Amino acid sequence: MFAGTYTALVTPFQNDQVDEAAFTRLVEGQVAAGITGIVPVGTTGESATLDHAEHNRVIELGVKAAAGRCKVIGGTGSNSTSEAISLTVEAEKLGCDGVLLVAPYYNRPSQEGLYRHFGKIAEATKLPIILYSIPARCGIEIGVEVTARLARAYPNIVAMKEAGGSVERVSALRGALPPEFTILSGDDSLTLPFMAAGAEGVISVASNVVPGEVVALVNAALAGNFSKARGLHFRLYPLFKDLFIEPNPVPTKHALSLRGEMRPDVRLPLCEMGEATRAKLEATLRQLQLIP
Repeated sequence: MFAGTYTALVTPFQNDQVDEAAFTRLVEGQVAAGITGIVPVGTTGESATLDHAEHNRVIELGVKAAAGRCKVIGGTGSNSTSEAISLTVEAEKLGCDGVLLVAPYYNRPSQEGLYRHFGKIAEATKLPIILYSIPARCGIEIGVEVTARLARAYPNIVAMKEAGGSVERVSALRGALPPEFTILSGDDSLTLPFMAAGAEGVISVASNVVPGEVVALVNAALAGNFSKARGLHFRLYPLFKDLFIEPNPVPTKHALSLRGEMRPDVRLPLCEMGEATRAKLEATLRQLQLIP
């Protein structure tokens, strides 16, 4: 259902308010590049520092700007099950095509707690659900066994964004899950090896900056043209790494600001890039001819 390239959109700010015009322009650029879908208010969208009204407004803007030309997957995860249900229900009302649910962070539930958490959300919506396992941020992994159990019990749990950094885990998930269950890479630099092991695309940060090239990489791999995909991977690999040289999405917003697409503003506790890391990112952008 969700094979392809999805952009984990940044949320532009101006004067500490959501810059709606810049956000709309960003979505237009994504659609023009042939993106499969957009993911507003995920981690890259600074969901942790948006209030509920802002969160819902950004999803609303994404649905409106996409206008049916690409899929819209709302980030509605929380470490509170009731809050995640509330955000998910609102995303359904706003017209999302699906939701992305990160593992509960900080409270670190057991695998049984994870099962019940995602199950309660699945019961509250008709939307397709993409689970999001990122243990480096959450302190907990959505286990292979509980993922398979959820997929069997809840027909609307249909995909996983896998950001654990392990190709072996992709193989384990692929072996445990039905063929129609979609696995998406959660790391740009691992998209190619993950797809070789059975993933079918990516939820990408880099595609904020180079959507067309990430789409081309994924499409080549989906078509079995791994020679072409490998060439694109090695071209983009320095960018994949440098967009995480400081906390996400600080470098991505800085890159977009250099092209005049938005301000580089982030909300505390995030802050602007340091001088040395900024220089390194800018050198990579110039090498790729993405800025003058």
